Amino acid sequence: MGSLLDIPTARAAGTESAGPSGLPAIMAVFTAADRPLRARQVCEAMDVAVAPNNINNVRLKLKRLADRGLLAETEPGLFTQPRP
Repeated sequence: MGSLLDIPTARAAGTESAGPSGLPAIMAVFTAADRPLRARQVCEAMDVAVAPNNINNVRLKLKRLADRGLLAETEPGLFTQPRP
């Protein structure tokens, strides 16, 4: 029986992911956006497969960015850059 080290990661298997490196890409999407966005729209803008797992991962990242003050959640599930 193999160990966890023998199991290929999603990145190694070649699947798309909105992993940790996706944070700068998420911020770039909001810099270019002219309106608030939902997680699904962010996935589409980043050319990430629109699958439930990816949408949920992006949604969690958006919530973390909102908690840190880098984004604002204007309505439940709707995110934008905070206005000065």
